Amino acid sequence: MNISYKWLKDYLDTDKSPTELSEILTDLGLEIGSVEVVESVKGGLKGIVVGEVLTCAKHPDADKLSITTVDIGGEEPLPIVCGAPNVAAGQKVVVATVGTTLYSGDESFKIKKAKIRGEVSEGMICAEDEIGLGTSHDGIMVLDPDTKIGMPASEYFNIESDTIFEVELTPNRIDGASHIGVARDLVAAFRAQNIESSVKWPSVEEFQVDNNNYPIKVSVENSEAAPRYSGLTMTNITVKESPDWLKNRLLSIGMTPINNVVDITNFVLHETGQPLHAFDGDKVKGNHVRVRTMPTGTKFTTLDEKELELTESDLMICDETDGMCIAGVFGGIDSGVTENTTKIFLESACFDSVYVRKTSRHHALFTDASFRFERGSDPNMTIYALKRAALLIKELAGGEVSSDIIDIYPNPVKDFYVTLNYSNMDRLIGKVLDRELVKNILTSLDIKIDKESSEELQLYVPPYRVDVQREADVIEEILRVYGYNNVEDPTKVNSTVVYADKPDRNKIRNILADQLSSVGFVEIMNNSLTKASYYENLTTYPSDKTVILANPLSNDLNGMRQTLLFGGLESIERNINRRHSNLKLVEFGNCYSIHPKAEKTVQSSYQEEEFISLFVTGLKAPANWNTPEQKVTFSDIKAYTENILSRLGFNIKNIQSSATKNNDIYQDGLDYRLGRNQLATIGWIKNSILKEFDIEQTVFYAELNFSKILQLVSKKDVVFSELSKYPEVHRDLALLIDKSVKFEEIEKVAFKTEKSILKSVSLFDVYEGKNLGENKKSYAVSFVLEDKEKTLKDKQIDKTMNRLIEAFKKEIGAELRG
Repeated sequence: MNISYKWLKDYLDTDKSPTELSEILTDLGLEIGSVEVVESVKGGLKGIVVGEVLTCAKHPDADKLSITTVDIGGEEPLPIVCGAPNVAAGQKVVVATVGTTLYSGDESFKIKKAKIRGEVSEGMICAEDEIGLGTSHDGIMVLDPDTKIGMPASEYFNIESDTIFEVELTPNRIDGASHIGVARDLVAAFRAQNIESSVKWPSVEEFQVDNNNYPIKVSVENSEAAPRYSGLTMTNITVKESPDWLKNRLLSIGMTPINNVVDITNFVLHETGQPLHAFDGDKVKGNHVRVRTMPTGTKFTTLDEKELELTESDLMICDETDGMCIAGVFGGIDSGVTENTTKIFLESACFDSVYVRKTSRHHALFTDASFRFERGSDPNMTIYALKRAALLIKELAGGEVSSDIIDIYPNPVKDFYVTLNYSNMDRLIGKVLDRELVKNILTSLDIKIDKESSEELQLYVPPYRVDVQREADVIEEILRVYGYNNVEDPTKVNSTVVYADKPDRNKIRNILADQLSSVGFVEIMNNSLTKASYYENLTTYPSDKTVILANPLSNDLNGMRQTLLFGGLESIERNINRRHSNLKLVEFGNCYSIHPKAEKTVQSSYQEEEFISLFVTGLKAPANWNTPEQKVTFSDIKAYTENILSRLGFNIKNIQSSATKNNDIYQDGLDYRLGRNQLATIGWIKNSILKEFDIEQTVFYAELNFSKILQLVSKKDVVFSELSKYPEVHRDLALLIDKSVKFEEIEKVAFKTEKSILKSVSLFDVYEGKNLGENKKSYAVSFVLEDKEKTLKDKQIDKTMNRLIEAFKKEIGAELRG
C-alpha cells in the first residue's frame, strides 16, 4: 500500500522529514518497505523548456520534415529538425534539449545532437505523448503566446514531486490502510513524546440536501452480509477530466485517473479507508437498489467484460431486476459512470468481511475495495465518507444532492468493551509505565476511558480497530506507541523449569538435517498447497482423502498435500530444466488427509502428520581420471533411510522390511515396520509418474513418518553395552539361489537360525550368468560371529556355519557354490 508524504501532510502538521516519518511508522507496526521520490510525470520534465519558433522552412531532402530555429532563452537559437505537420514560426512550444531523457512507459531514450538528412538538429519539439502529458501524437504542443521563453516545463505544467512510502501492511492493521489512518497513528506517537498534534479531518459541515428530485428506494435483503448500507443521489453532474491536483494525488500512489466522479471515489477511499461506488442513475432500473444474493449459476458481466457465474453466497447490488455490482468487490459493465452520466446513486457501505473474502477468492477478483472489506471496514465511516465525496463531486462536477441520505443500519455495531489491568500490563511489557502516559496513549488512539481506578481501566475501543478486542490487544497498542525500543533489557530473567520425557522435535530434526547435509543432501521447502489433480486415479493416496480448499487461489493450489512426493518432483523438474540433474534433496513437512467416514467431530475427519522425504537421482559421483561415473542406486536410498533410523536409536534388526504391495507410486520398493507401525517406505518412482513432470531419469524416494517415529523414540530405552574383549570372526558363503529370493530373506533365516553369536550379515557381491542356470543368481554373503564371553574356536565356528548352510537349503532352496 502506498502513502504520499504530501497527501499525508494535508491531515497532519509536521516538519519531520520523510526519513524520520518512515522510522516512526515502522516502530508503530506500519513497516515501511521503501521510500521513493516520484514525480507526477515520470522524469519530472527535467531538461524540457519553453521555446519560441523563430523560423520554419521545409527540409530540402524530406517532404515531411521542417527545419526550424528555436529560441529557448540561450545565447543562440537552436537548429531543430521537426516532423510535426503543425509546426510554424511564432509558436511557443515545448523543447527537449540535448541530454534530456524522455520516457515512454518502461522505455526511455536520450536526446542527442544529430544530423537528420544532412541537417543539424540540437533538440526536439515535443508532442504531449512524448513527454507523458497525454496520448495525442497529432502534432506538437502549442502553448499560450504569453508564455515566458526559457521557463522550465515542470513549472508551466505544475509538475509535482512527492515522496511515497510503501507500507507493508499486516492483515490486522487495516485501520492504517488510508492517509487519515496513518496520520492517526503518527498523532498517537507524537503525543506519547509530548508533542501536541491532532488529525485535521476535512470538514463536511457544508453538506446539505439541495432537493428531492431523484428519490431512490433501497432494500437490504441480507443484513448479515451488509450490516450498514448508506447512499444518496446526485443530479445535473458533468463528468469530465479531473483537475491536476486530484490526478496528481492518484498518480503519486500508482492509480490511473479515469474521470472526476470515479477519481473522487478513489480519492476518498485512500483518504479515509472507506470504499465508495457510484452508479449511473439512468441505468438503475425502477429507481430501486436491492442488496441481495442471487441464485447459483446466475450470469454476471464485470466492468472488465468478464462473464462470471455467481454463487448463492455472492452478495450483489442489484436494481429492480438485474445485478449491477458485486458488493465490495467489483462493478458491472453497465453500471459504471461514463462521460454521458448526468445523475448518480452514490453508495457507501459496510459489508461483512467473510462474504467479501469468499467472493473475492472464488472469482479471483482482488481490488482496493475488497482488500479493505475483507479485513474489516469501519461501520462508523460510511456517512462521513458519503458527505465528503458528495461535496467534492459538487465542487468538481457540479450538480445537486437530490435525495436525503439513506442509511440502513438495523443493528448498530457497538464499541468493544475491554478491561485493562495495570498489573497485567506491567507484567507483559516488562516495565512499569507512567499511568498518565498510558491514558494519554489510549485517548490518542480513540480508545475512550469509561471508568478508572488505581488498579484498572474500563475502556471502549472503536469498531474500526477490529484487531483490538482483548486486554492483551490493548497492551500491545500501548507498547507499540510507547516504543518497543524504549523497553530496557531486564537484569534478571525468570524461567520455569519443566521436565518432560517427550523428545525435542526441533533438536532431532536438526540432528537429522546435519547428518544428511554431511553426505550431500540439500534441504527444500515446498508449499503445503498443491494440485488436487495429482491424486486422481491413485490408490496409495486416494483423491477422496485430499483436503480440498473451499476458496482456492488457483487450480494449482486447490488442495492440501497428502505426501511430500509431488512437491519434491516439482523441485527436481525445476533443477533438471536448469541443467542440475545430480540431486540429493530432503524435506521436512506436514501432510494432510481427510477421512470421509469419520464420525462425530469435524476435527476427527482430518489428520496432520509430519514426514521426512528423501530424493536421490542422477550420478552419485561424476567421472574423473581414476573413477568411472557412478549412478545412484536403490541401495543408496536404502542406506540413507536405515542410517536415519539407526541414528534415532532403532535397531535395524528389529525392524521388519517387506516389499511394497499394491503401491501405484513405486516401480519397486520396501516398507519398514516396527510391529504395527509403518516407519518408512522407499523405492524408485514409476516412469508414468515421472512422465507427468517431464523427468526422464530414475528417481529414488524415501518417505519417513516423522510423527510416528517421534512417538516411538519417546518410548525407547537407551541400551548400551561394553566393547567386547574377544575378537570377531568373519566367514563368507557363495549361495546359488532363485532370482526371486531377496537378501532380506537370507538375513532373516540367518538370525532365526543363530541368535547367540551371529552379529551381522551383509551382501558384498551379486553375480548372474548363463552358467548358473535359468532364473538363478549367486549371492556372496559375509557373516560376522562373536561371543562376548570367550574366544570362538574353529569347532564352534564350523558347527554354526554348517547349521546356517542347512537352514538356507531348507528355507530358501539355496545351494552352496564351490
